Amino acid sequence: MAVSRPSGDSDPIALARANWERAGWSDVADGMVAVTSVMRAHQILLARVEATLRAYDLSFSRFELLRLLAFSRSGALPITKASDRLQVHVTSVTHAIRRLEAAGLVERLPHPTDGRTTLVSITELGRSTVSAATDSLNREVFADVGMSEQESRALSSAIETLRRNAGDF
Repeated sequence: MAVSRPSGDSDPIALARANWERAGWSDVADGMVAVTSVMRAHQILLARVEATLRAYDLSFSRFELLRLLAFSRSGALPITKASDRLQVHVTSVTHAIRRLEAAGLVERLPHPTDGRTTLVSITELGRSTVSAATDSLNREVFADVGMSEQESRALSSAIETLRRNAGDF
């Protein structure tokens, strides 16, 4: 997939570093570069993922919810548990459920033993859709993220450290 590039060979983040250093912020330039690089990488990867998922009328957040349900033992989870596992607010999950429900990919069910709890359950159409979408993502994005396997593991390890230090897990 073609990625839009700035004109010339200059890396805009490298130029930002030079500006940071000229402004007298050399002591934090590495941090600025790290944050800006992660944010830009997020944009690049999300664009690739969403372009792949467009064929299934899914966003990445809706894909993640379907994949979570497909991985669960029964294909159903309490909405609050799905929210916790996806690390997003329950209202975000509820919004995704509405869209997936309208497409026939999930359904809401009462919890069999707790009348206060609603389950979200993947349908057969949801299972087949997320299976096909996963195959596409594996082939078109995850098989080649734009760096070597060793670089990918090193990046994942560095980000894991950042997440752990931030209390993410």
